[in-house]
Amino acid sequence: MKRVFMLASLAISLCQIGCTSKKEEKEEKEKFTATSPVQMDTTIRKDFVSQIRSFRNIELRAQEKGYLEQIFVDEGQFVHKGQLLFRIMPKMYEAEYRKSSAEVNVAEIEVQNTKTLADKNVVSPNELAMAKAKLEQAKAEAAIAKLHLSFTEIRAPFDGTIDRIPLKLGSLVDEGELLTSLSDNSEMLVYFNVSEPEYLSYQTNVSKRGDTHVGLLLANNELFAQNGLVETIESEFNSETGNIAFRAKFPNPNRLLKHGESGKVVMNFPLKQVLIIPQKATYEMQDRKYVYVVDKDGKLKARHITIGNSLPDLYVVTSGLQKDDKFLLDGIQKAKEDDKISYSFVQPKDAISNLKLKTE
Repeated sequence: MKRVFMLASLAISLCQIGCTSKKEEKEEKEKFTATSPVQMDTTIRKDFVSQIRSFRNIELRAQEKGYLEQIFVDEGQFVHKGQLLFRIMPKMYEAEYRKSSAEVNVAEIEVQNTKTLADKNVVSPNELAMAKAKLEQAKAEAAIAKLHLSFTEIRAPFDGTIDRIPLKLGSLVDEGELLTSLSDNSEMLVYFNVSEPEYLSYQTNVSKRGDTHVGLLLANNELFAQNGLVETIESEFNSETGNIAFRAKFPNPNRLLKHGESGKVVMNFPLKQVLIIPQKATYEMQDRKYVYVVDKDGKLKARHITIGNSLPDLYVVTSGLQKDDKFLLDGIQKAKEDDKISYSFVQPKDAISNLKLKTE
């Protein structure tokens, strides 16, 4: 019986040794690649939702009540400064102007007659002063009548493009009623909001280099041909959103951009001596990013890392890794915590050589 027990124990031991050998052999056959972070200067691109506005955009409204007698332009038409756009029936204002002009003539004659009598001491100087005052009053009333008459003609205050014309010929127009809008699209003002960290990065990095140019990504995902220039930054942050508004000006020689159009401002932020790793070397757990760090004994240790910025195929790491740390590059799906592995080391620059990265 004792001999049987010894034989059974020996068989179990041999089996365990064989299984262990096979496991070790399997581990030896499993090859991994590892690398280290790349420390370098680079530039990241960030897109900001923007509102595109004309350099000048105004509403043209009627300044007098009357019937819309003539429309000299069409919707979408380009007009020049001073060009006649609309005329509101001017008959009544023309009559008032003629009446006031006649009163000016009467007052001038009265002044001349009174002056002749005053020179001969027939009338007192006060009567001449009264006649002159009446003349000035008549001239003032004539000027007001002329101004009202001019209000019946609506002219373009600057070169621009006519927007929709809601009223038709013959419509009764009230004072202050909208006739159309006029947009000067020779240059466009683009407004976008920037977070506080991005604002600080811009002020401390971009502006020192003198690089205040930005791009504009249009609604069809194509970049606008012209670069813009950041002109102003508002003085206060929005307490609700934590953002601050930027304004950039874009030249618009072909009038492609229109008032009210949408797009995204493309801004580049320089980064100095940051650590960069391939995105494929990371995995996610509970919304946190991890890598497998290889220790000096070849064992894998999961380590949480903080991502500062994302590039197309790469991450900029702000904490969790040091320049000389080695981490698993390939085979993450097969790896487990505390696995002892054999690996080949890939030079950091070779590891990212085929990945998308913008360097300075």
